[in-house]
Amino acid sequence: MSSPGVTRWEYLTAPLLIHNTKAILDNFGRDGWELVTVTSGANPEQLVAFFKRPVQGG
Repeated sequence: MSSPGVTRWEYLTAPLLIHNTKAILDNFGRDGWELVTVTSGANPEQLVAFFKRPVQGG
């Protein structure tokens, strides 16, 4: 159970292509996702983005 006034979050991880970073981040932002951090992936050309947004109606 959650307390009144407490924000509940949902999270998402997604690959982030270096050559198309802005477009990818803009798309997630339009869907209400806030970028939390970006880390390196399995190789230098791969990044992983972590997002969060408040749970709707929960």
